[in-house]
Amino acid sequence: MRINESIDAAELRRALEQGAGSVEGSEALGPLQVQGGCRKGRLLLTHGAGAGQDSDFLLELRRALADAGVQTLAVEFAYLRRMRREGRRRPPPRVEKLVEELASWRDVLSPHLEAPLWLGGKSMGGRVASMLAARDGAAGLVLCGYPFHPPRRPERRRLEHWPALRCPTLVMQGERDPFGTRDEVDGYDLPDVAEVYWLKDGEHDWRPRRASGLTQIELIHEGARGIAEFMARHA
Repeated sequence: MRINESIDAAELRRALEQGAGSVEGSEALGPLQVQGGCRKGRLLLTHGAGAGQDSDFLLELRRALADAGVQTLAVEFAYLRRMRREGRRRPPPRVEKLVEELASWRDVLSPHLEAPLWLGGKSMGGRVASMLAARDGAAGLVLCGYPFHPPRRPERRRLEHWPALRCPTLVMQGERDPFGTRDEVDGYDLPDVAEVYWLKDGEHDWRPRRASGLTQIELIHEGARGIAEFMARHA
């Protein structure tokens, strides 16, 4: 797949400079949504298993990251775009297929970018990004609500590839996340390159309980600031 058949370079350049816009990729890749300037860094951002880039969480996170100085390049996997077209839910394919999709986006975008391209995502998307980084390397990783294990199955850890990570890795995790609580993850032997930032009382979408006195919006913006600071520190 040649790059000039996959994305309009002039449209991409314009969107990157303006910090806004949707750029059409090939039929296989779909559109790319650009948001924010690149003062602190640039992040290729993927979504979770059941909701795309139009989820309330990712819409707010991308706004918050833009406010914090991180430019997001948001993409959706093919199965999610098909799910939206057909109007019915479907499970994602094998994670290895998603890794190849994300690798295609990276390969298409990288020749057009001056700033390093970080990889990241929400939940399943973060797992995909981490697997690609473990395989091929990356400038850095941002993992939002990482699925350390399936809910109520803490023995089934999804960390087999983590020893191969060599890039700066930030996990932004709610303390009550059923895919990996603070009590659980604090006991894991994670690589030295990985740092976990805990969002007080947050769950998988960083939503706290009312009794905490916090709101989901506050935690999303706190998370975005933490991401921006981490990316700037490792630029």
